Amino acid sequence: MSFVIKSIFKKVVNQAQKEGLPANAISHLGIEDILQSSSKYAPTEPFFELYEIIDKHLEPGFSIRVGQQMVLDDYDVLGLAWKTCLSPRDMFRRCERFFILMTDTQLYKIQDEGETGSIFIFREATRRGIEISNESSVVATLTVIHKITAADIRPLKVSFAHKGPEETGIYEDFFSCEVQFDQGFNRLVFKSEDLDTKSLKADKSINHFMMERLKEKADGVEVTADKLLSDTCNLIKDTLPSGIPFAAEIGKHLGMSTRTLSRRLSAKGSTYRQLVQDTQEKISTKLLRNTSETVSEIAFQTGFSEQSAFNRAFKRWTGQSPLEYRKSSDSSPFGLNG
Repeated sequence: MSFVIKSIFKKVVNQAQKEGLPANAISHLGIEDILQSSSKYAPTEPFFELYEIIDKHLEPGFSIRVGQQMVLDDYDVLGLAWKTCLSPRDMFRRCERFFILMTDTQLYKIQDEGETGSIFIFREATRRGIEISNESSVVATLTVIHKITAADIRPLKVSFAHKGPEETGIYEDFFSCEVQFDQGFNRLVFKSEDLDTKSLKADKSINHFMMERLKEKADGVEVTADKLLSDTCNLIKDTLPSGIPFAAEIGKHLGMSTRTLSRRLSAKGSTYRQLVQDTQEKISTKLLRNTSETVSEIAFQTGFSEQSAFNRAFKRWTGQSPLEYRKSSDSSPFGLNG
């Protein structure tokens, strides 16, 4: 399945109109109907044609200009997941999982290479519109990294699969590195340490939990069991879009060993495994009741690698399939779906 998030489609239209794209040049695309539809996704055919029309009418470098305009909220569920990621590396892991769940194909891949790491974007450019879209995606990727880290992280090298323009200076000025075209793949290469830069969310959360642990030691007391349960659940919730977190990972962020975390959860009559499942169930039932997000999107947010696995787990928790649960919630006087 190929799709584009409608808010991104709208952002491209708005930027093109701002730069003076004639309205009659795109009147045949049915853009108004697409943007007014109830779906949060838009078809790719008119999207790629829009890029091709822009390429003929506007100044070179539109992909760079529009890519810089992207904000986290433009990416809907994926953007929401980025807001809680721990680092750029974690962000790309979430990209990998999201597109596999939503499209059954791998679009993003992160590959470690010692002191460097490469981010691949797999989308074959069979037409000019896809070439421009790929450029915009790479620019937007770097823009998002800057937003989640507030750090001026720059790639060491950028490669595009398609043939480039005669003048590539505008690309090298933006990326501040060598930009190669006609390379057979779309790739950004970063220093590994840059990929592990703490996000603003992670830095704030980790500092909060560490300060609490230091205060406990200074005061000679332990945080209450209820507070520990709440903190652990919140960390699990934030981490699930990257996949189910290991107890050691959560314990590290809480400033305690896995054994200590297990002991203190046990004192409250719980286990780490049970806490993960309770959190998954709570998130999924809330999203099914109160949002129109697809089952695949909810599976992504609750840490599942396949929608079928989520369906089985949900039926085990509630006795109903996700769609049956949503339908029954709609029929109740408290149903908020929509």
